[in-house]
Amino acid sequence: MVELTQLNSPDAPVVFETAAAANGSLIGFATLNAPKSLNALNFAMIKLLEPQLLAWAEDSNIAMVIIKGAGEKAFCAGGDVVSLYTAMKSGEPANLIEDFFTQEYRLDHLIHCYDKPILVWGNGIVMGGGLGLMAGASHRVVTETSRIAMPELTIGLYPDVGGSYFLHKMPEQVGLFLGLTAASINCDDAMFVSLADYFVKADKYDSMIEQLIAIKWGKTAALNHDKLTSLLTELDNISGRMPKGNVKANLATIQKLGEFTDLKDKVNYILNLDTDDVWLTRAQKSLKHGCPLSCALVERQLANSQGKSLGECFQMELGMSVRCGEVGEFQEGVRALLIDKDGAPNWQFKSIAALPEELIESFFTLRWTADTHPLKQLTQG
Repeated sequence: MVELTQLNSPDAPVVFETAAAANGSLIGFATLNAPKSLNALNFAMIKLLEPQLLAWAEDSNIAMVIIKGAGEKAFCAGGDVVSLYTAMKSGEPANLIEDFFTQEYRLDHLIHCYDKPILVWGNGIVMGGGLGLMAGASHRVVTETSRIAMPELTIGLYPDVGGSYFLHKMPEQVGLFLGLTAASINCDDAMFVSLADYFVKADKYDSMIEQLIAIKWGKTAALNHDKLTSLLTELDNISGRMPKGNVKANLATIQKLGEFTDLKDKVNYILNLDTDDVWLTRAQKSLKHGCPLSCALVERQLANSQGKSLGECFQMELGMSVRCGEVGEFQEGVRALLIDKDGAPNWQFKSIAALPEELIESFFTLRWTADTHPLKQLTQG
């Protein structure tokens, strides 16, 4: 049994621990600690994670970091949008919404750029804000229970938390399809679309930790990356076959989206697919009941972020997300799904055709100058 040293309260929103490896180096553990809400990422978690990761980055004794979720059901099922709903309903959402997304995106960016190895144990549900934490990690591990999705379409949002960057790394048209349909993907799919690096069976977690403790870590980050890669590759090789995914099997169907230039035609193509494939049928259902504004946003988001740096993508997303807090569809989507739970959002804009072009453009209008942008540091130096 691995002995862990507790760094803060076991009841904290994120529990921090360290374990001593064979040669005295330390492994840092950050556990999202809200299993009842499937570890939904809240403000308190974000405010704890960023300073601790920065401290570990500066601590020469820390060789690597593991981020995981409490319980077996989820790594992190998304952001805590209920608190944002409360702010939106009060009529003064701008500050809280801007602060929340600013700090969330800064944390996500830190993980993308972290020098030391970060292993994210993506077991169970990984959605929305959870995917933001996972996408940038150097070593992203999925298990047979992993269920990953970008379900923002259902709440009037769009695939943020760096989606403007990592959706472009997927096979052609797949990022758009997943954004338009909120389709759920498994471990096999995650590997195929470059959202995961290793498959390790869930019951091998304890063994993985014991083997990590046995490694003689050094002080050189690059060599520690190699040591972690080597171990995870071995575990992947003995974890057997992954459950079969859906994206690769339906890739030809998905990539036909590229034959259409107009968003309405792309959406109609998906909705009118004559299929008995259960995964595609669910995708059609999500798209049909999703927010039309979200459809327009994901398409424009991908068009506008092509070729942008990671920092520029987060800067663009912050403007989009603050605007989402003003327009109303985001508030209504959260109400229907998570507050009243009636599953019947009353969207202001009932169809893509009803969306004014100036409304869509307003999500991409610069709100800040280069010097006043809350995330200006992400593209400096």
